[in-house]
Amino acid sequence: MPAPSFASSAFDVLASLGDYASRTVDPGVRIGVTGLARSGKTVFTTALVHNLVQNVPLPAFRASHEGRIRRARLAAQPDDAVPRFAYEDNLRMLAEERRWPASTSRVSELRVDIDYERGRGAWRSGPARLHLDIVDYPGEWLLDLALLDQDFGEWSREVLDGAARPDRAPLAAPFLAALAAIDPDAEPDEPAIAGLSAAFKDYLVALRAGPEAVATTPPGRFLMPGDLEGSPALTFAPLRHAPGARPKPRSLGALMERRFESYRHHVVRPFFREHFQRIDRQIVLVDVLAAIDGGAGALAELERALDRVLLAFRSGRNTLVSRLFAPRAERVLFAATKADHVHQTSHARLEAVLRLLVERAVKRGEAAGAKVGTVALASVRATLETLVHEHGTRLEAVAGVPEAGETIDGAVFDGNTRAAVFPGELPERAAAVLEGAVPPGSLRFPRFRPPEPKPDPAGRAPRLPHIRLDRAIEFLIGDRLA
Repeated sequence: MPAPSFASSAFDVLASLGDYASRTVDPGVRIGVTGLARSGKTVFTTALVHNLVQNVPLPAFRASHEGRIRRARLAAQPDDAVPRFAYEDNLRMLAEERRWPASTSRVSELRVDIDYERGRGAWRSGPARLHLDIVDYPGEWLLDLALLDQDFGEWSREVLDGAARPDRAPLAAPFLAALAAIDPDAEPDEPAIAGLSAAFKDYLVALRAGPEAVATTPPGRFLMPGDLEGSPALTFAPLRHAPGARPKPRSLGALMERRFESYRHHVVRPFFREHFQRIDRQIVLVDVLAAIDGGAGALAELERALDRVLLAFRSGRNTLVSRLFAPRAERVLFAATKADHVHQTSHARLEAVLRLLVERAVKRGEAAGAKVGTVALASVRATLETLVHEHGTRLEAVAGVPEAGETIDGAVFDGNTRAAVFPGELPERAAAVLEGAVPPGSLRFPRFRPPEPKPDPAGRAPRLPHIRLDRAIEFLIGDRLA
């Protein structure tokens, strides 16, 4: 395992010390919002902020239920070098245009100041303020943190072993063919390196587009390059070489190794130091329904991805020493999103499947003193529940407005017409989904438009409906508002 440099470790400690001193004077909590592809990160962050700043009654959020939230408002974010989360634009898309915002492709941040009254039994009474910093980032970047504990040879062997798996071999075939034409001991050849790197990226894109829709093979920035597009730090690929062997000096293999190290140094470590290491609480959003519909193989792939996600966390109870030398995420919440796509009778079953997928990760986190939870939620509820009759049978269904172009039972929708859909039922026993109880493609999950906001009977501003968002908020920050 490559050891971090003394300079990097000292820098991390100094940064942690400054952060700790700042929070002692001005209390705050920093929440990381992440998730794998198409899990609803942007929608969750937008809905979270909307419900707080609009002071929407949230029954499962104790401070709200007890009427102790005086107000919550957007404030200037503390990190000037981090892009601001586009809250207003995303809210307009959801509430006015009834469109889902674009997926998270970079780190962004937003601060909400919450003024509240301390609860009964608190060691102090009276008003208080909590700075809530929300950091939204792609889950693929989180998986990159595993690279901090690997060298080029270890990473290459892991990637190539994965490419040899029967379910991945067809997707990896073009990349493996390009790799076979490369001599790692030859002199560096930029066109050859660029061609192999492009084939490797195509393989990662194919994995992302597969039935599981989960990218578990780093580097994550190969899928979301941003301003690093075309840079040498993003132009490399794994190579075959004997365990423990090092590339020949000044060879193509040595150049690939150097670029891998540059990726770790210039991309992964800054993300860890500047963002991830400072997170106190973490929510990981998961599209479990899509994986269930993808079959047992897709669920197994998702389970591996979630296991790697929590391995990346330094989770556990914080002490003064840990805050300075190895800050930990004290609470981690896994959330199965899009619960509104199934009837409420399947919500508990959906959460049970999620708990099964993260069982190992939960045990590790709890053993370290962290609080790890699961919930099935819909950050913005796009459907209502209804009953449909099919062949003389009453079925518990959901109804909403499918997006334009969605097809249900042969009918193509225009984006304005309402439809009721029986999505299918999840098995009572969670383990049955891993045993193939739900055949791939047997569930129906059309993409519904966001709901049309309407003022409540008292004439107050429209609100975004949700399912158990309040429960997630209570888990993440409820104790800080006691």
